[in-house]
Parts: sequence; C-alpha cells; structure tokens
Amino acid sequence: METFKVLMIDDDEVIAQTTAEYFNMFDVKTAYVTGYDEALEFLENNMVSLLLLDINLGDRSGFELCRKVRQDYDIPILFISARTSDDDVLIALNIGGDDYIKKPYTLNILLAKVKAILGRYEKAAEAAGATSSTAAAADKADYTLTDSLSLDINTHKLVADGEQISLKAMEYKLLKYLLENRGRVVTKDELLRDVWDDEFIGEGTLAVHIRHLREKIEPDPKNPDIIKTVWGVGYMIEEKAEG
Repeated sequence: METFKVLMIDDDEVIAQTTAEYFNMFDVKTAYVTGYDEALEFLENNMVSLLLLDINLGDRSGFELCRKVRQDYDIPILFISARTSDDDVLIALNIGGDDYIKKPYTLNILLAKVKAILGRYEKAAEAAGATSSTAAAADKADYTLTDSLSLDINTHKLVADGEQISLKAMEYKLLKYLLENRGRVVTKDELLRDVWDDEFIGEGTLAVHIRHLREKIEPDPKNPDIIKTVWGVGYMIEEKAEG
C-alpha cells in the first residue's frame, strides 16, 4: 500500500494532471483520478492524507463521493469547483467538506492551503498519539459542560450520561479552545488564528463547525445554551452552562 499526501479527483484530466504535477514538484506527493469509482478504488489500495474533490464527476457527483468517503475515512476534503453559488458551498461544507475553493485557482495559493491543512492534521494526530500513550498513567482529565456532559481530553471525546460521542479533530480543538477561554467572548479572528492556524479559512467554515458542535452538545441546537453567539464578534461558553 503506497502513501500519498494528496489525491486530486477531477473529471478534467488536464487540470487534475497539472495540479498533481505542480504539487509533486514541491515534494507534496500527489496522485490524480478522474472518476467516482476510480477514486474509491484508489482509496482502498493506498493511504491518502487529503482529498481535492471536484463537484462534477461526469455522470456522478462529488457530493455523492464525499458522503461515501465520510462513511469510511476521516481525512480532510477540499472541494474545488467552478460552481460558485452559496447553495453549493453550504452543501459541500454540510456534508463533510472542510473547505470550498472556487475555480480558477492559483496553484501556489492552493498548495499553501493544502500544506497548512496537512500540517494542522498531522499536529492533531501527533497530539492524539501522545495523549493516548500517556493516558494510562495520567489522571482522568475533562472539562464539564453540563451536569451530564463533559469533554474528556484523554480520549478527545464527549461523554454524555456515560456514553462517548466522537468528535472530529477540528471539532475537538474548537470546543477545547472555547472551554479553555470560558467566560469570555472569543472572536472569530482569534479562532481562525489560534485554532485553525490557517489564514485561508473563512468564517463560513467556522460557522459550519460551530453548528456541527451544537448538534452534538446542545439539547436544542437552534437555541443554544452552551455555545453562545455574540453577534458580529464571535462565540463564548459561559462560566456555568445549564444543561
């Protein structure tokens, strides 16, 4: 099984090949495929750290492929498309995409974004590994959100009434940062700078991650009691959230 940093999935072979060749020039090992079935076969036979995924894949859809990939893999997915409607962007983010890049794109900017995301996920994986290796010797540590809900920093999972709820790497980092700064408003710019460490991530991606977190921790996600929105500024968790 071969290891690749990036798999480019685009039905335009010229764009896919050009992008892959450019990334390989800068030591970001990249392969490309042009179809739905080809992408799934590649993922079954190779290790891939990140997907660049077009929405239009001939008679299949990148949205459909994203849903399928999300069932089996926890890797960052960046949508790349000439489609620019807000609806397409929201669908891409809501079904599990980490970001949405509009064509035409500049190769050096795309490469910088990919490197930033790969670095972020690699750091998160290293941190998770370090935590796992010391967990047996460490005292159980968690952050209490409500009487029945806590964040276990040893397992990086939510614990609700004794049941564990999995979090994606960025969901965990975002919630932990808000809890570490409990009692004050954390601005959107601060979250983008200190949690994502990526100047290219936008407020739309942040809002989607906040919504996904609320769906996991709030009794009524549309009327949140734990993660409060401070309009025009950012988000906060109060000193004592009621659940």
